[in-house]
Amino acid sequence: MTDLWPRLAALLRNAERPSRYINHEWGCTYKPDASYRFCMVYPDTYELGQANQAVRILCNTVNGIEGMAAERAFLPAPEFCDTMRTEGLPLFSLESCAPLAEFDAVGITLSHELAATNVLEVLDLANIPYREDKRSDADPLIIAGGPCAFNPEPFAPFFDAFVIGEGEEAVCEVLLCHRRLKAKGLTRGEALQAIAAIPGCYVPSLYRWLPEDAAQVRGSWIEPVHEGLPVVVHKRLFAGFAQSSAYEPCIVPFVEAVHDRLNVEVLRGCTRGCRFCQAGMVGRPVRERSVENIVSATTRGLAETGYDEVSLASLSTTDHSQIAAMLEQLNRACAGRGIRISIPSQRLDAFGVTMAGLVAGQKKGGLTFAPEAGTQRLRDVINKNVTEDDIFDAVDAAFYAGWRHCKLYFMIGLPTETDEDIEGIASLAQRIYDRARDIVPAAQRGAVKVNVACALFVPKPLTPFQWDGQIEPEEALRRVGLLRSSVKSRAISINWHDPSTSLIEAVLSRGGRECAAWVEEAWKRGARFDAWTECFKQEAWDEAARAVGIDPLIAAQRSFDPAYLLPWSHISAGVTPEFLRRERQCAAGGEKTVDCTFDACSECGVCPGLGVKTQVQGVRHA
Repeated sequence: MTDLWPRLAALLRNAERPSRYINHEWGCTYKPDASYRFCMVYPDTYELGQANQAVRILCNTVNGIEGMAAERAFLPAPEFCDTMRTEGLPLFSLESCAPLAEFDAVGITLSHELAATNVLEVLDLANIPYREDKRSDADPLIIAGGPCAFNPEPFAPFFDAFVIGEGEEAVCEVLLCHRRLKAKGLTRGEALQAIAAIPGCYVPSLYRWLPEDAAQVRGSWIEPVHEGLPVVVHKRLFAGFAQSSAYEPCIVPFVEAVHDRLNVEVLRGCTRGCRFCQAGMVGRPVRERSVENIVSATTRGLAETGYDEVSLASLSTTDHSQIAAMLEQLNRACAGRGIRISIPSQRLDAFGVTMAGLVAGQKKGGLTFAPEAGTQRLRDVINKNVTEDDIFDAVDAAFYAGWRHCKLYFMIGLPTETDEDIEGIASLAQRIYDRARDIVPAAQRGAVKVNVACALFVPKPLTPFQWDGQIEPEEALRRVGLLRSSVKSRAISINWHDPSTSLIEAVLSRGGRECAAWVEEAWKRGARFDAWTECFKQEAWDEAARAVGIDPLIAAQRSFDPAYLLPWSHISAGVTPEFLRRERQCAAGGEKTVDCTFDACSECGVCPGLGVKTQVQGVRHA
């Protein structure tokens, strides 16, 4: 493979943070003699992507296969992308500084919709045709995965294949299949037909995209071009997760990265059942690793990396049935060593605060809770299953235990939301602040801060709210204004997401294959790094929408009857459409659904449909 290092080195002296682009970090793997090479790409900068769990897991898994090498690549910062284009330097991998175009396969993780234009930036900078139908047998196989793969259609023309769900086993099956067929001299098209037969794999080029009217009549948006292709692609699940080692070889970066610490995954899945939450629906069922497994992985990882902080990662860490025993054992194992244990996902109840107290020690910077809605009525609509008493008990416990800062997450624009619900956010925040001031000693009352962060509701595929539209940006800003005017204390700060970017998220979240033309046109007009406030170009997206004939406002705000067939209906996460419709009905009536790990089965369809049952180590704390 071509070594681009001499050309890269000449440019680094003028680059911002040049250590982003160099190899040999502690813990990296380099296999120069491998006959098949795979590069895993995070479509954003090194600082944001290095801690990504998918990149880490898949690189380690592929590197564990004889004769295969997995390397990493990240999108350079905007100014260095421009420098590389000017100098004719293609996008390269970190481990061997080789052009991505020379790899056998390239994987790109799609962690959020605003990465869409960055996908094109990656492929174009790598001198790989960014449209699948323009690639030849000499080009690498381009594979996608991640949360956005559950609606692959807005990305479909840019990828050869999508891996739906968990990739530990599926990605390896795809690469082994590709290696075998490539060695036999089969064409790209023949390899893609074989890959389409692998469970969990979707190859868009093998399916015609149908007009809306035809799709509603036929009961599918796609039509296979060959016999024998699956008409529904079911997600892959790593059935052995609970029994697998929690230890995952870790790279220690040279440059300070986001979440620069040891991450140990303690469980997968969440069945709390929040009706807006895609991760909770598509990640089912719950599978817990044992305390012994987690403690062993943590102590080994800390010893091998030198980190002084470990994060116990999952969607809802304090829901682990043995969380108390886990934290007590970790505290004993790390005693006297200056190790901090953090829990990124915090339950909104006193139990969660008690668990946080076991890990925080004297470092009580702030706690984050997510009431999501300001009134009990709306919390019942979204199935948050949290009462005002739960919230106040949690706040009381936190401030009695020594915390002085509290961050509260809410959503604006949830289905059925009214101005009363918006004013309820201000009221709840004020009462939390007042309780906190009453609890802390008089001399510390000035230190009490409450930060309210508001995100605009984005309807996500495979959730009970997938049929509901998003409120328009002007209405979102009006509701933010109402919230700000309703907050009276200067110690309560209000932050909110830009409705312009949330609008793009909504269109790409629930759009069909026609959205790909919008993404392509926006990128051609300069859109990239859209999740960065300083880089977002509204005019590029507006001009692109006019050019391709899309009205983003209509696309984002459109609501559908639950009988309407949505553009991702051929992708299944195991949760049945009947369950999602039933949950939407419950939302309309304010009816709650219990978590099946604490109570009876909610009949979502995942366990019988995927053949994997919930795996809980003990009795969960409701």
